[in-house]
Amino acid sequence: MERAAGKELALAPLQDWGEETEDGAVYTVSLRRQRSQRLSPGTGPGSTQSPSPAAHTFLHYRTSKVRTLRAARLERLVRELVSGDREQDPGFVPAFLATHRAFVPTARVLSLLLPPPPPPLPPGVQIRKTQGRDLSFNKNLRAVVSVLGSWLRDHPQDFRDPPAHSDLGSIRTFLGWAAPLGAEAQEAEKLLGGFLEEAEQEQKEEEQPQSWEGPPRAAQIPRPDSPVGCLEEEEGPLREGPELLDFSVDEVAEQLTLMDVELFSRVRPCECLGSVWSQRDRPGATGTAPTVRATVTQFNTVTGCVLGSVLGAPGLAPSQRAQRLEKWIRIAQRCRELRNFSSLRAILSALQSNPIYRLKRSWGALSREPLSTFRKLSQIFSDENNHLSSREILSQEEATEGSQEEDAAPLGSLPSKLPPGPIPYLGTFLTDLVMLDTALPDMLEGDLINFEKRRKEWEILAHIQQLQRRCQNYCLNPCLPILAALRTQHQLSEEQSYRISRVIEPPAASCPSSPHIRRRISLTKRLSAKLSRERGSSPGGSSRDPSSSTSSLSPASPPSSPRIKDPPPGSPPASPGPQGPSTKLPLSPDLSGPRSLALPLSGLHIPFSGQQGSEARIIRVSMDNDHGNLYRSILLTSQDKAPIVVQRALEKHNVAQSWARDYQLFQVLPGDRELPIPDNANVFYAMSPAAPGDFVLRRKERTQHTTSNSPT
Repeated sequence: MERAAGKELALAPLQDWGEETEDGAVYTVSLRRQRSQRLSPGTGPGSTQSPSPAAHTFLHYRTSKVRTLRAARLERLVRELVSGDREQDPGFVPAFLATHRAFVPTARVLSLLLPPPPPPLPPGVQIRKTQGRDLSFNKNLRAVVSVLGSWLRDHPQDFRDPPAHSDLGSIRTFLGWAAPLGAEAQEAEKLLGGFLEEAEQEQKEEEQPQSWEGPPRAAQIPRPDSPVGCLEEEEGPLREGPELLDFSVDEVAEQLTLMDVELFSRVRPCECLGSVWSQRDRPGATGTAPTVRATVTQFNTVTGCVLGSVLGAPGLAPSQRAQRLEKWIRIAQRCRELRNFSSLRAILSALQSNPIYRLKRSWGALSREPLSTFRKLSQIFSDENNHLSSREILSQEEATEGSQEEDAAPLGSLPSKLPPGPIPYLGTFLTDLVMLDTALPDMLEGDLINFEKRRKEWEILAHIQQLQRRCQNYCLNPCLPILAALRTQHQLSEEQSYRISRVIEPPAASCPSSPHIRRRISLTKRLSAKLSRERGSSPGGSSRDPSSSTSSLSPASPPSSPRIKDPPPGSPPASPGPQGPSTKLPLSPDLSGPRSLALPLSGLHIPFSGQQGSEARIIRVSMDNDHGNLYRSILLTSQDKAPIVVQRALEKHNVAQSWARDYQLFQVLPGDRELPIPDNANVFYAMSPAAPGDFVLRRKERTQHTTSNSPT
């Protein structure tokens, strides 16, 4: 195909062609268009004539066939690691190594990947070696060694299995005869030495006697029967040393950023997978995803510090409490300048929580400038557009990374310009991965592993790894007094925070004129656009988050909603505050309360082949019990009736030996209203389509009465 320059056909460089089945594996076939410029006659390399004008230049297109593995059995997937064409499918190996733990143990992969050792040579026979590699080192062995090198380098924790580290031992044995002097063997030895050193260090710490200073502050929360008892606890013995807000805004924000950098850099991307993170609350899974749980703990600690400092002194005048609100807003703004979106989200979540948001007199004492700053920062994580603003800003921050590194400040000094980063809010990635795990099946027809699902997960994990590498360039030094103040800051429970808030400002005086912001939680556009883009993307995938897009927003100027004006100085901020007495945070798996600000997974429409996009959606169901208010995501189709949905919800919440007929489903509507779903109704059509897809599951009253009177 030839066409004059300037009249190039507007065709996609990669077009879907169909599927092929080969030896029990399903491949996605695409056609790739490659352009090569062809000069007009007489202007070749050996010609003495000057190049002709662009009008006489032709564009030549070549079309090549590209195959990417979509689904196969485990044995075929492992074989593809060695024999696959990396030029056609460069994303297969990294995607498999990053996500394999979701569907197969590491030991099983090694048993299929590592070939047996060769038979011993007869006595006196030796094989010459060239650069440390046997002459019998064939192509397949080179491919296996290459895969192991990538695995050891990119995912070393996959081989951590104390005390013997048997999987790493198998690799060392193989490399001992296949590539004894190669870099891969040295990497394996170095990794084993690191594991043994860590074990020795842990053993020494356990043997050292430690003075017990009592449980953490968060665990020392009393359970008063009245608000007066709560106040007495708050006005108890004074802490030694300065409080957190006694330090400057820059110092507090930098220390929060330093802790977030360390925790985010340690996150294992595979622990963020939906199939792993969703199992964190199952019995016996307390050790699941420890690096992600560490970020959750830090997130809740920061939020608790905000609640404790603002509500911890009930006797303050509104103007004094407004000073604390203003300082936290300034700290949040400084976190924004440091590109620390994790602590920024934690501070905003606390300020938007109902115990603080309802304090009308305190917010009214704030001046216009901090209120405007708070409103603009709140729009970054606005649920109204499903955190699209934060995604756009994050993408914009990454685009400016190169110029920021050049202007980085020297070590130990306060940077005058934006530092490296950014540090993302991890809940955004957890949301995407949970959605993918819920929406896409693990297995396809014929007991084939759905590897296309793993590719989509890998694109998000690769984005996390990319951000982790960029966070290594922060130059911040720890400040022990601030870290100590952060650790000793009094933590308030969810119920206690709301009780203190009602004492500070009784309900009759709290926010009757506050603007009511409807929290629309819908991910329809985001995931539908994501899946559609991924269908037309390169087979190798991209290391960028598919849900992130470029934006014209300035990194230094958070976006503001054009529909919300600056509030007057005497009114509370127009932030998307919750509607119930809750401070539960998006990442927290442990806190409990009557209402949750959980990950926004509702309202998600998933298009399936042969179906319209409106025939299925993801809903969130919580249990009405005393064990918290955790949501579980469930795929709801237009064929599902209430008993089936209830049974799925019970299984998701690990409720053993329960009958669906003993529970009733309610849809949570705006304004603290609920819509009961009849027992035999089709949930898809019985629910309100305009409301978020949040549901609560309650045991029926007659069942509760019968259960309470039954002998134990």
